[in-house]
Amino acid sequence: MASLARIRPRVPRRIPFVRAIQTSADTTQLQEHPSDHSKPFTVKLHEDSYRSYLCDTPSFEVEVKKDELMSMYKDMQTMRRMEMAADALYKAKLIRGFCHLAIGQEAVAVGLEYGITPKDRVITAYRCHPFAVMRGGTIKGVIAELLGRQAGMSHGKGGSMHIFTPSFFGGNGIVGAQVPVGAGIAFAQKYLGNNTATFALYGDGASNQGQVFEAFNMAKLWNLPAVFVCENNKYGMGTSAERSSSNTEYFTRGDKIPGLQVNGMDIIATRNAVQYARKWVTEGNGPLLMEFVTYRYGGHSMSDPGTTYRTREEVQRMRSTQDPIRGLQRYIEEWGLASEQELKQLDKNAKAEVDEAVEEAKQSPEPLLKDLWTDIYYKGTEPPFMRGREKDEVHYY
Repeated sequence: MASLARIRPRVPRRIPFVRAIQTSADTTQLQEHPSDHSKPFTVKLHEDSYRSYLCDTPSFEVEVKKDELMSMYKDMQTMRRMEMAADALYKAKLIRGFCHLAIGQEAVAVGLEYGITPKDRVITAYRCHPFAVMRGGTIKGVIAELLGRQAGMSHGKGGSMHIFTPSFFGGNGIVGAQVPVGAGIAFAQKYLGNNTATFALYGDGASNQGQVFEAFNMAKLWNLPAVFVCENNKYGMGTSAERSSSNTEYFTRGDKIPGLQVNGMDIIATRNAVQYARKWVTEGNGPLLMEFVTYRYGGHSMSDPGTTYRTREEVQRMRSTQDPIRGLQRYIEEWGLASEQELKQLDKNAKAEVDEAVEEAKQSPEPLLKDLWTDIYYKGTEPPFMRGREKDEVHYY
């Protein structure tokens, strides 16, 4: 059973994009890990972890540390538990409306966070819950937001697709619209002289939107420090990538913008690629396209069973052979960094943390009627009053 997926860029329709390979040929430990857990040791990624377009690939020899690997494992497990809790709350009709879960794609959000700095900027579309937590939010804040409660990160008024932090610009509901917004954020960072990177994420389903290509053009024209990230989970809203895109090598679709395809089911490869991308754009090389080849286990949203356009056998095969959490678990155990029991304890801790957050979120009250007239404008820019639904309905600050 493989712990590192092998990317196969061109695949027959309805066939998974990865093939299992022997663990011994995947990621090799090049030096014995030191007894000091804070010191790095070197591992070698499989040669198919990356493919590049108009640029070099990141190094296949990667430095890792036990403490960091254990922390990434805990964070991925916690993010999955949070999404599983959201699934259960939705089925219990406590969460209403749209809800898009990222179960199976945890290595992207967690790996991204471990490859950037707190000052970098991130923007995405749906499946934003893990990004919101990793970028400074809380599990309670996310769950409360989904429940429509005051303790939510958007005070219960934004829901699943509109959750923000000072460095995370959402969760956005319009397909592909976050990409030009991300280019604008990168423009602002460059204009202000901030040496930061902006990561604008979108899915394979949004990749064909015209505004995405317009954003590419402006970013290259102005040499913006933007990383455009396609989370290619192989399916849009009920349609496989092969049926909707004439070119499914999304990392090559930036014309003159260099691109990098990454195994998004392996968190070590993901983190390493993000570090490479951040360095690329902050050193004045202009924008970069990244494609994380990943997979979602559930449907497009909670209203989609996810089995009419793919087989249950395919989903189960991906779960059993390419799961990002189980893959990292195998690395940790085979390298002697932690025992199975230690990892199980981390799993229990993650579940307990999420369960506690869910109960606290449930206790939060719903927004008040007056809350409809707050948070409309950025603080300090509000007008003296706002009109309501009718001519005589006026609300003063």
